[in-house]
Formats: sequence, C-alpha cells, structure tokens
Amino acid sequence: MTSTTGNETRIEADPTLPTIRIVREFDAPQQRVFRAWTEPELVARWLGPEDLDMKIEDWEARTGGHYRYTVHRDGRQVAAFYGSFHEVRPATRLVQTFTFEGVPDGVSLDTASFEPVGEGRTRVTVLSVVDGLAARDAILASGMERGVVEGYRKLDALLAADPV
Repeated sequence: MTSTTGNETRIEADPTLPTIRIVREFDAPQQRVFRAWTEPELVARWLGPEDLDMKIEDWEARTGGHYRYTVHRDGRQVAAFYGSFHEVRPATRLVQTFTFEGVPDGVSLDTASFEPVGEGRTRVTVLSVVDGLAARDAILASGMERGVVEGYRKLDALLAADPV
C-alpha cells in the first residue's frame, strides 16, 4: 500500500494471476471522477508522473473509440501510448486496452469501475490483465506505481480545484 494525500492507493498483484488491481477513493462524486477519466482536456492534466507532460494526439472515449498520447520531459518525448475503448458506460465502467509503443506486444486490458461510497466520494477500481506473469512483473518494475500515485495526487488537486 502506498499513502497519498489522505486517500490510499492500493496496488495489488495476485502471485498466481497476470493481473494488477488498483483501488483508490476520490473526494468527488462519481460523475465528476468519470469525466476526469474520459475527457481529454482533463485526462491530460492528471494522468502520469508529476515530472511529465502529456500531449493527447487522439482521444475518442466512446465504445469503439481509440486514443493515443505522448509524454514529454523538458520538451522531449519520452514515451507514447495507445489503445481502444471497448466499453464506455457513463459514470460506472470503462474498459480499454493499453499499449506502450516501446513494447507493442505488451497489451493490457484494463477495466475501471466507478462506484459511489457515500458523502460525495467515489471508489475507482482498475483491473489490468496482461498475457503472463513476466509481463505483469515488468509493468510493476517499470515505475508504474510512482506514475499511478503521483497521477492520482494530481487528480485529487484537479477535483478539489475545478468543478469538473
């Protein structure tokens, strides 16, 4: 478990399954959290580590849609990612693929569930499934935890500052 700004980010890897589960609560209603997850101008403000800037090249968050974005440090591109949106169920569920261009055979299938937990708060659970334990372990070793925790911290600030 990693502690964040009042909410904890839990990142779990079952030792026998090629999955990663991330669970986090946010101090905002379900609809606002979902919008921050699906609207490109909002996603670009919070997704990923604090020292990287995101540039969205393509973003169509609808069932059957797709996306591509690049991340930059000091004006230089350091990575690119792309995928497809398989299911976009407003405010409750988002199913998408996720591929790092540097490892094009390493596709994950990510399902994010958004559920109200009372008092205007939302719990997001993301389950990522990859093709094997080695791929899962490589993702965990890549610095993914830092990017998730820092990104969620930025999302906390976005949700607190803007009526998303």
